[in-house]
Amino acid sequence: MKLMVVGGGGREHAIIRSLKKNPTITEIFALPGNGGIAQDATCVDVGAKDIDGIVRFAKEHAIDFAVVAPDDPLVLGAVDALEVVGVPCFGPNKAAAVIEGSKVFSKDLMKRYNIPTAAYEVFTDAQTALAYLESAPMPTVIKADGLALGKGVIIAQDLDEAKDAVKTIMSDRKFGDSGSRIVIEEFLTGPEVSVLSFTDGKTVVPMVSSMDHKRALDGDRGLNTGGMGTIAPNPYYTPDVAKRCMEEIFLPTVNAMNAEGRTFKGCLYFGLMLTPQGPKVIEYNCRFGDPETQVVLPLLESDLLTVMQACANGTLASTEVKFSAGSACCVVMASAGYPEAYEKGFVITVDEGLDGEVYIAGAKWEGDKLLTSGGRVLGVVATADTLSAAIEKAYAQVEKVHFDNAFYRKDIGQRALQAGK
Repeated sequence: MKLMVVGGGGREHAIIRSLKKNPTITEIFALPGNGGIAQDATCVDVGAKDIDGIVRFAKEHAIDFAVVAPDDPLVLGAVDALEVVGVPCFGPNKAAAVIEGSKVFSKDLMKRYNIPTAAYEVFTDAQTALAYLESAPMPTVIKADGLALGKGVIIAQDLDEAKDAVKTIMSDRKFGDSGSRIVIEEFLTGPEVSVLSFTDGKTVVPMVSSMDHKRALDGDRGLNTGGMGTIAPNPYYTPDVAKRCMEEIFLPTVNAMNAEGRTFKGCLYFGLMLTPQGPKVIEYNCRFGDPETQVVLPLLESDLLTVMQACANGTLASTEVKFSAGSACCVVMASAGYPEAYEKGFVITVDEGLDGEVYIAGAKWEGDKLLTSGGRVLGVVATADTLSAAIEKAYAQVEKVHFDNAFYRKDIGQRALQAGK
C-alpha cells in the first residue's frame, strides 16, 4: 500500500512512525514533511493547505490511503477533495471539521444538545464586547472564532486584560479573519485533560488520556505555546470520570454532529476541564493534538492503519483498539525565544544509545546536517511501566539531544505526579 500523510510537524512524525509498523505499507509520502520525517518517509514539497496540489499528487502516485493530520487542510476540505477522486481518507470532511474551525459553531452545538461547557456569549463587533465586559465576572476567557494556530485563546485576569484581548483579536486582527467573531466565556477551574478519540461517526473509542503543558516556562509561567510537553495517561482521568465523559460528552457530541448532518469520522479531540460540577468541554479539535499524539501513539498496541481504515469504513465497533498499561512522557525542546522571535539554522545532534523516540517538529537538511527551522524543534519521548519512570527516562534522553539555543521545561509531568498525593 502507498500512503500519504498531509502535514509536517512532530505530530505527523509520530503518526508516520506508528504507521510504518504495518508490513503491508510499501511507501509513505509526507506533504510537506520536514527534515526529521525525511528519515521515515518521502517528503514532497506540497504545502498542507495546497488542496489542489495534494489531490494532484495523490492521483499521479495512485495513493491507496491518505491521512490528513492538521486542522487547516481539514477545515479547507482536503478530505472532500481527495474522496472525490477516489482516495479514502482518515479525517473529517469539511462539514464536520467546522467543530474546530468555528468556536461559535461548537459552543452553539453544545448549547443545543446539552453538552456541558462553560457559559458564553458571542460578539461580532468590538464595542458590544467591550460593553459586555464591564459587568462580566473576572477572570474570563476570550476566544477568536476561527483557527489561530492554537493561540487564539486569551485568559484575562482582570478587566484591563480582557479589553486588551478584545482589541488584539477584533480591532488589531492579530489572528486575521479568525477574529471577526469572538466568544467570551466563563472561566472554569479544575484539572485539564486531553482525550483523543477514534470515531467512525457511530462508535467512539477514546485513546489514552493525556496532560499538556502549554506555558513556555517551568511552573506554568510564561506565554502560551503550542505545547511544551505531555504525559499519558492523565491521573485525573479516572475510570469513573471516563464513564461520565462517554455518557455526557463523547457520544452526545458524535450524535449531535449526526443530527446536524455533519457526521464526524477520524480523530475527535476533547479538551476537558474537570470542574467541581463535573467534566466540561473547553474545546474540540478535529484532529490529533500536538504534542499529545507523541505520547498516545507509542502506547498503541493495535495497528494504526487498521484502526484508521475502520474509522473511514464505519467498522470501528468490530475493530480492536488496544493500548498498553504503561506511561509515556514527551519533553519538547524549543528554540530560545519561542513562542516569539527565535533564531534558526543550528545543527541538531543526537548521541549514540538514545533509548526512546525523537519526533522532529521543525528541522531541515542542509547537506549532511540537520538544522533547526522552527520554534518547537523536536519532542523527546520515553515510555515505561510507571509515569515517574517514563518522566525520568525522557529527561535522561533529553541530555543526549543537542542544538544551540535549546530550551525546555524541567517540570513536565510533575503536576501529574502530585495528583495521587
